[in-house]
Amino acid sequence: MPTRPSEEIEVFPNPRPERDYMITMECPEFTCLCPRTGQPDFATIHIRFVPDELCIELKSLKLYLWSYRDKGAFHEAVINEILDDLVGACKPRFMEIVGDFYVRGGIYTTVKATHGQLPSGIGEDG
Repeated sequence: MPTRPSEEIEVFPNPRPERDYMITMECPEFTCLCPRTGQPDFATIHIRFVPDELCIELKSLKLYLWSYRDKGAFHEAVINEILDDLVGACKPRFMEIVGDFYVRGGIYTTVKATHGQLPSGIGEDG
C-alpha cells in the first residue's frame, strides 16, 4: 500500500512522563518550494524536544514533512509552522526546530525556532 503526504501528526503516550528527557530527530530529506521561483529548496530539519504526556509517531512525522514538498514558503515561515504544528500535536515541555537549508544563490540559511524553556538537568547539547 503506497503512502501519501499527510498533514496529520500522530502521537502516542509518553512511556515516562514523570522524567525529563530529550528526544532528537534528524530529517535530512526535507523539501519545499521557493515561493518566488517555484524551485525546490532542500534542508535537514533537526527536531529536539522534551515530551510531556505525548510523543510524536515517526511515520506520521515523515508523512507530515513530506506534505511540504509542493508548498511554496519562505524558510522562516516553514520552520515556524512546523514548530506550531508539532507543539499543537504533542504539547511538549520544550521543543526546538532547526532548518539547515542548502545553499541557494551562494547563501546557506539556518532558521531556529523554540517553544518553552529547556528543563534544568537537560544540557543545551541534548
